[in-house]
Amino acid sequence: MKVVMINGSPHAKGCTDRALREMEAVFEKEGIGVEYFHVGNKAVRGCVACGKCRETGRCVFDNDPVNEIAAAFSEADGLVVGSPVYYAHASGGLLACLDRLFHSAPFDKRMKVGAAVVSSRRAGSTSAFDDINKHFTIAGMPVASSTYWNEVHGFTAADVEKDLEGLQTMRNLARNMAFLMKSIALGKEAFGLPETEKGAFTSFMD
Repeated sequence: MKVVMINGSPHAKGCTDRALREMEAVFEKEGIGVEYFHVGNKAVRGCVACGKCRETGRCVFDNDPVNEIAAAFSEADGLVVGSPVYYAHASGGLLACLDRLFHSAPFDKRMKVGAAVVSSRRAGSTSAFDDINKHFTIAGMPVASSTYWNEVHGFTAADVEKDLEGLQTMRNLARNMAFLMKSIALGKEAFGLPETEKGAFTSFMD
């Protein structure tokens, strides 16, 4: 089993990374591999609605990590997305990455488990949490939860070390996510994926 982790913070070893590494240690104990991508320090542009991905199955922009993440995500059982909180939302580069990742990658994302992780100094975390979770729910991905919102608090990674509840939340999140992924794997083997209806498209243009 494998999880893809995306760090949307500009800081390679900051608060968001510290939260994700707490989860990574649990995944290692659970026998789950982790592939880690740091995108917060990359120049990631937003989708320009060119439609080329419908022809090629990949984003036309190949000078940032989106297509590389898509390849890893297609083979993974889960996706953990971490972001700092800026102006009460997830980081802009991360959202650009997620928009293109979910729009351009054609593989079936249903029943891959998603988890959002946010870090903030004080507030704005729940709206950033919501920003990320919406990508999972539109793709039929079960969302992993913990014993509190999936967040840590602090201005530096050293501050996060003192947030014992936040780190505990990360460990519980990783355990719950591991359980979900393993349970879904058993369910897929026994029953297959649920049927998904397609074709209806409400537009109210008539």
